[in-house]
Amino acid sequence: MGRVLEPVLRVGLAEIDGLLRGQEDVAPPSWRRLLVVGIAGGLLYGGVMGSYGLQPLQAVYSALKVPLLVGVATLVCLPNFYTVNSVLGLREDFPLAMRAILTAQGTVAVVLASLAPLTAFLYASISEYGLAVAANGGLFLVAALAGQVTLSRRYRPLIAANPRHRLGRAAWLTLYIFVAIQMAWVLRPFIGDPRLPTRFFRSGAWGNAYVEVAELLWNLLVR
Repeated sequence: MGRVLEPVLRVGLAEIDGLLRGQEDVAPPSWRRLLVVGIAGGLLYGGVMGSYGLQPLQAVYSALKVPLLVGVATLVCLPNFYTVNSVLGLREDFPLAMRAILTAQGTVAVVLASLAPLTAFLYASISEYGLAVAANGGLFLVAALAGQVTLSRRYRPLIAANPRHRLGRAAWLTLYIFVAIQMAWVLRPFIGDPRLPTRFFRSGAWGNAYVEVAELLWNLLVR
C-alpha cells in the first residue's frame, strides 16, 4: 500500500512546492487538487484553531468553518468578478484569472496548515482568550499575505498582456475582503470562549459586521 501511495504523495508534495514557489513557468495544480488542498488545509487549521480551552466540539465546528468561510466567500464573489472582467473586456482571460485566484486560495490553505503547530504551541503558552483571538488574527494575516504574493505572481503575465487586469485584480480583492469579513462575522465564533457554551453560531450571528463596527466606533467617540 505504501509503495502505491508513494508516487501520489510525491506528486502532491511537488505540486504544493510549486504552489508556494509561485513560478510562472510552472503550471499550478489541477482544479481538483486545488480544491482538495484548500479543504484539507482549512480543516487542519480550523481544528487546531478551535481547540483552545480543549473543547472538542468547538474544534469540530471550527474545522468546518474555515474551509466554509473561504469557499463560500469565493463563490459569492465569482459572479461579480465575472461581470467586472466582462465590463473590462477581459472575458476571454477569465479562466486564467480564476486559476490565479484559486491558486492563491490554495496557498492560503497550505500556509494555514503549516501554521497549525504554531497555533497549538501558542495555546499551550497563553491562558487569556483575547490573546488567543489576536494570535489567530495575526496568523490569518500571514496566510492572507502569502496568498496575495501568489496572486500577484500569477497575475503578472496577465497584466503584462493587458494592463486592465490590474483593475480586475483590485476589484477581486475589494469584493473578497468585503464578503469575507461579513462571512467571518456570521460564522463566529472560530475560537470558543471556555466561559460560554459551545455553539456553531453565536447569538445575533446574522447581523451586519459593518453596522456593528460602526456602532462600536460611534460609542467610543461619544464617550
